[in-house]
Amino acid sequence: MKIHEYQAKQIFARAGIPTPREQMVKSPNEAKQASIAVGVPAVLKAQVLVGGRGKAGGVKRVDRFEDVLPTAEKILGMTIKGLKVTKLLVSECVPIKSEFYLGITVDRSARQPVLIASAAGGVEIEEVAKTSPEKILKAEIDPLLGILPFQTRTIGFSLFGDLKLTSAFTTICQKLYQIFVERDCSLVEINPLVLTDDGKLLALDAKINFDDNALFRHPENEALRDPEGEEPKEIEAKAAGLSYIKLSGNVGCIVNGAGLAMATMDLIKRYGGEPANFLDVGGSSSPEKMITAMRIILSDPNVKAILVNIFGGITRCDDIAQGLIAAIKKADIKVPIVARLVGTNAEKACALLADSPVYSATGMSEAVKLAVAKAKEAR
Repeated sequence: MKIHEYQAKQIFARAGIPTPREQMVKSPNEAKQASIAVGVPAVLKAQVLVGGRGKAGGVKRVDRFEDVLPTAEKILGMTIKGLKVTKLLVSECVPIKSEFYLGITVDRSARQPVLIASAAGGVEIEEVAKTSPEKILKAEIDPLLGILPFQTRTIGFSLFGDLKLTSAFTTICQKLYQIFVERDCSLVEINPLVLTDDGKLLALDAKINFDDNALFRHPENEALRDPEGEEPKEIEAKAAGLSYIKLSGNVGCIVNGAGLAMATMDLIKRYGGEPANFLDVGGSSSPEKMITAMRIILSDPNVKAILVNIFGGITRCDDIAQGLIAAIKKADIKVPIVARLVGTNAEKACALLADSPVYSATGMSEAVKLAVAKAKEAR
């Protein structure tokens, strides 16, 4: 579960991690009042649960009080990656000497948390890791021992070459790890962690993702959920017992299981396509689930072809087929549908789909190639 920057910073501040003076507001007039409190120059930052706010025009610096109101009016109400901006963070403008990256996440290959830091802060860390891996510093954290001072001192001195800053960096790392563990996070991130002109370290931006599987034991995390800030179709899918993630391509994907979803999307890209989403119907199935899944997929106008890739175990392929046929009868579906159904009751499913407009495929590669080709034909 993602939370907004202002919420993450409130958690940071309570833990003792330095953050700028700032206020979250919901209207231009509130922004004007907040700017008086934090002073100018100030930075107005859209609060949406997606990245790329700056590139989309959702982050603006204002140097005069009279510019706050019109700038806030421009940002509030704009749409960034499909999400409407309803909240704004008015933050003091900090004099920056240099920017760094600091984060803690789970390294699944090492089966333990990992501290990641870099002198190349303020940009997408994934791109830094791809183009300049030597700039990424890591320290694996033994969950039984916690983060050890020598680990943060080693990284801190590599970044700053200064004992005082290394000590401050170590303190921030320890507090960040405390948040990571105590609130069952999958990611805590400061990007950028800035060194100000007066020699202080400050969390200029903040990101916290909570582990969905641990929400049941953290009502305080669940209370931070902002339904307005989430993709409406993802909320609808969750209510129906489905997992839906919206992406930017044109091939709609209905699968069962996260692993099969990842493999399906990898194959779509391998064969020159782009997934528009993935929708996981889970480990059980019913025709009603498929009808709901098709309705959600088809509500995305970018979808030009639908790929149904099911490996039937508990999930019954004939249920999937019946749901597909029912969805086709209920709606005037104009996009081609390619189905690859193998496993439990696959023969029954093929018989049911024989007289339908659904393209049946026996192999996964065959199905993906056909779906990608159909999507390209529809452009």
